[in-house]
Amino acid sequence: MDAHWLVPDWPAPANVRAVCTTRHGGVSLGRYDSLNLGDHVGDEPAHVARNRALLCEAVGAQPVFLQQVHGTGVVALDAAQDVISDGTAADACTATTAGLACTIMVADCLPVLFTDAAGRRVAAAHAGWRGLAGGVLEQTLKSFGDAGAAGVIAWVGPCIGPKAFEVGAEVKAAFEAHAPEAASCFRAAPGSPPTAGKWLADLPALARQRLRTAGVSSIHGNDGSDTWCTVGNPSRFFSHRRDGVSGRFAALVWKA
Repeated sequence: MDAHWLVPDWPAPANVRAVCTTRHGGVSLGRYDSLNLGDHVGDEPAHVARNRALLCEAVGAQPVFLQQVHGTGVVALDAAQDVISDGTAADACTATTAGLACTIMVADCLPVLFTDAAGRRVAAAHAGWRGLAGGVLEQTLKSFGDAGAAGVIAWVGPCIGPKAFEVGAEVKAAFEAHAPEAASCFRAAPGSPPTAGKWLADLPALARQRLRTAGVSSIHGNDGSDTWCTVGNPSRFFSHRRDGVSGRFAALVWKA
């Protein structure tokens, strides 16, 4: 795999593989330079197809790309392989079949990867603020069934960082309505008093908080520091908020 890509540092079992791509390693040009994996952002279709083929070759598995709609839907890929294909509308997916990669595209929202300690099942979720507040992580954890969240290992990937993610009061209210302690993950935007209703949200901290509440204790990856921020690392990550029109990188998890 490309040396610029991120390999999660998490205690996943030996049969579970995971990777998070960056901008590096593809054929796209201009603002999509170079490994754009999004087929819905205006890039040349042939370039996207080649980039996806390169990804497939690099990981030795079949990535399944969702049509992410900022919701909480979870699809079981191996439960319906005859009908599941790229473009299925959902914001999370799960699989037990080896070689089938749960794949989440990213340009600021938060990808979260999952496995159980025995390596029987993997899953991936797209957690923008709407999906996160709506319960996409909790819905994804339900796919692990009787094993329960206590036996699940999670990796939190790159996303817009807490210094860059300015939101309105309605976002803060949505999280606090679910859990008052979510208030600790927001601070007033610089130069904007609380009465102005502008806040900086710590998306990875909110995700970690939701995961812990759901019973997950083994949480790894994004700690909210600058190196994980999509907005603040333009040579490494695509960012829709930073660039307006942007490519997509991806986080994947699969069973070998």
